[in-house]
Amino acid sequence: MKHLYFLLLAIFSVQLSAQQVNLDYYVPQNVSYDVNIPKPAHVIGHEVGEWHVTHDKLVFYMKQLAASSNRITIEDRGKTFEGRPLPLLTITSPKNHQNIESIRQQHLQLTEGNGNLDTSNMPIVVYQGFSIHGNEPSGSNAALAYAYYLAAAEGPEVETMLDNMVVLLDPCFNPDGLQRFAYWANVHKSINLNADNNEREYHEVWPGGRTNHYWFDMNRDWLPVQLPESRARIETFHKWMPNILTDHHEMGTNSTFFFQPGESSRVNPLTPHINQDLTREIGTYHAKALDKIGSLYYSEENYDDYYYGKGSTFPDVNGSIGILFEQGSSRGHIQQSENGILTFPFTIRNQFTTAVSTVEAAKNMRTKLLNYQQKFYRDMKGEVSRNRTKAIVFGDSKDAAKTYHLAEILNRHKIKFHELANDVTISGKNYKKGYSYVVPMNQKNPRLIQAMFEKRTTFKDSLFYDVSAWTFPLAFNLDYAELNSLSNAGQEVTDFKAPQGGVSQKSNYAYLFEWHEYYTPKALNQIVQKGLRAKTAKSPFTLDGKTYDYGTIMVPVQNQKLDADALYNFLSKVAKESHIKITAVSTGLTRGIDLGSNDFDPVKKQKVGLLVGDGVRSYDAGEIWHLFDTRYDMKITKLDTRYFDSVDLDQYTDLILPSGWGNKILDKKGADKIKAWVKAGGTVIGFRNTAHWMNTHELLKVKLKKDTLVAKNIPFDQKNDYTGAQVTGGAIFETKIDRSHPINYGYKNNKLAMFRNTNIYLEPEKNSYDNPIQYTNDPLLSGYISEENAELIKNSVPFKVCKMGKGRVIMFTDNTNFRAFWYGTNKLLMNAIFFGDMM
Repeated sequence: MKHLYFLLLAIFSVQLSAQQVNLDYYVPQNVSYDVNIPKPAHVIGHEVGEWHVTHDKLVFYMKQLAASSNRITIEDRGKTFEGRPLPLLTITSPKNHQNIESIRQQHLQLTEGNGNLDTSNMPIVVYQGFSIHGNEPSGSNAALAYAYYLAAAEGPEVETMLDNMVVLLDPCFNPDGLQRFAYWANVHKSINLNADNNEREYHEVWPGGRTNHYWFDMNRDWLPVQLPESRARIETFHKWMPNILTDHHEMGTNSTFFFQPGESSRVNPLTPHINQDLTREIGTYHAKALDKIGSLYYSEENYDDYYYGKGSTFPDVNGSIGILFEQGSSRGHIQQSENGILTFPFTIRNQFTTAVSTVEAAKNMRTKLLNYQQKFYRDMKGEVSRNRTKAIVFGDSKDAAKTYHLAEILNRHKIKFHELANDVTISGKNYKKGYSYVVPMNQKNPRLIQAMFEKRTTFKDSLFYDVSAWTFPLAFNLDYAELNSLSNAGQEVTDFKAPQGGVSQKSNYAYLFEWHEYYTPKALNQIVQKGLRAKTAKSPFTLDGKTYDYGTIMVPVQNQKLDADALYNFLSKVAKESHIKITAVSTGLTRGIDLGSNDFDPVKKQKVGLLVGDGVRSYDAGEIWHLFDTRYDMKITKLDTRYFDSVDLDQYTDLILPSGWGNKILDKKGADKIKAWVKAGGTVIGFRNTAHWMNTHELLKVKLKKDTLVAKNIPFDQKNDYTGAQVTGGAIFETKIDRSHPINYGYKNNKLAMFRNTNIYLEPEKNSYDNPIQYTNDPLLSGYISEENAELIKNSVPFKVCKMGKGRVIMFTDNTNFRAFWYGTNKLLMNAIFFGDMM
């Protein structure tokens, strides 16, 4: 049942100017405070909410608190991409600190599923995190007041609470984003605060402060764990296995305050029903606290608990309670809203209030929550015994690196896996020892494993706040199978290391490496950037008893800028850094195309531009930047739309256009410039809705498949549900591929799973060789798609390429680089870069 709680708004507090607020506005006044504990203003130089706190000041204050209070210890768990620390405060009573490791170990016993531990005297663990989106800053600013409260508040009530609780306080989930947004808000602050919505302060420049350094939304990375900030907090989660995890966010300015539970029909079926009951009971504490200060709020609407990659949902599959808070955002210091003047201090106070109500609920529900966690893991033991699936095998017989990176995710989530005992063929797929792993289901949390590996295509609801599918082996393009025994499992992997690369021996003739391994683009880029000649095979061949596939790279020894010894040393370094194996050969005579054949095409040195800025979707651009910069060690030039007209494109071989906002990507002048550059030999590569832009500006003529859906007998109040059901928010589909086409070099199977979150469906070309990637007739592998769109996607194509003069126009309707964990289709973009002129 949905509830919307309407209360009288305390107008005087909402209209309070940030300049008039001090700490008393936030913290309870019915307790005394230790005068030896420094207040935030005494350390950072301003009151909480007067200015937006920068991350360096936030960390400095937390360190000062830890130095002043025997209730707090602080640790640095790593660094962001920009080098900012990732601190964690552990807050509890002094006597608990003296035994903190034994408390942690005892708490972890609840998750082992053995027996019935007495929880009557056991502390509860609460993990509270703030502002994973940097431009939702009320959370991290509230953390200043909240940490002070936990350190300084005196009296038996607070002290008893801390005797029975360990609070893990993460003051900022996203340091780089918070710093970026604090700078923006502060440099635009006026002495006379201006609530006019048109004020520049409330309109960030691209890319905004929401994301991290590479423009990722980090609140989608709790399960994939691809980013350093995520890795720190996941390590903390599994180290402590908290009973409650809270995630403080902001939403639109005209909204009030939301706390979970969300929509009851949009809860992942792997989440126990009692989880939502407990979340609802905790919600009564938030309601009571917000009632007390006169704040409007709502619950059980809009938001869901489906995708386990979000901070408020990830705990739910781990025997914990995840709670999302969403505060209407001032997006600066003060702004007009439908609910009156919304000040930054008011937003901070709501976040502070619900942080306190969370620990109040934890205190009163302590044994209930501890017992729930214990029962959750005890029940897991029963599930394993009843499940016919005893293990999952996954791998790629041609690509050890992709296999390693999926296993890396399992390792970060403390999921055990084993080597493959011997090479084996299962359901027609070959699994190779050293290139595959076996995951037993009989371990602590088989539901977490299921959440990562399962495919699901039926749902209770047709609306999703985020993606509806994320099946990891499909995302990594790995073969996998469920096993009914552990007969194929070898030794448990305890010394987990990345695959080793190397060169077989020195050659005076040539070196070969297949294109299958994930890091081959990194190796090839190093080779051509060194000024060395390299060629790629357009047909398979066999040499010295080994078969080499489409796309194999050949580096001849003669007529290079390096002599034979120097070339061997250089390639040895490349192979090691790229985790690939390079084979030395002594002859060019093969079975198939010889090494001197014209079916080997030269690979040119690439210089790639990436369009960024207004009109471009920052998430998509950031994924590409991250792929080039951190995975393949390739330089990429970010070209902003603001000055694109003045850029000399002739120095670039490739230009990538990420998804954008319709025709706002570039105007006709920009399109004409790109067309002239392509005709002269450039390659432009577009993604997702750039298909419409390319079509409009005649870079690429495509035939779009469109539905003729008309709403019938749909009342007005169901309009949003009706249109929302047509959204493909993120699902996985099967394609059939032509492996002889350069876009598919490096793929060993004839089928490829692709992720899509658009409804752009292209008609196939008449000639089959012009459709190297095509959706099958029944393509849905996992996730939700409406019946209407399911018809449209059948046999459509997600890829187009056409010649324009001397150059190429390449189009992907799907995102091949989704959220950094879609390893399986990253190579499609690399193929477009290195082999585009062969298409």
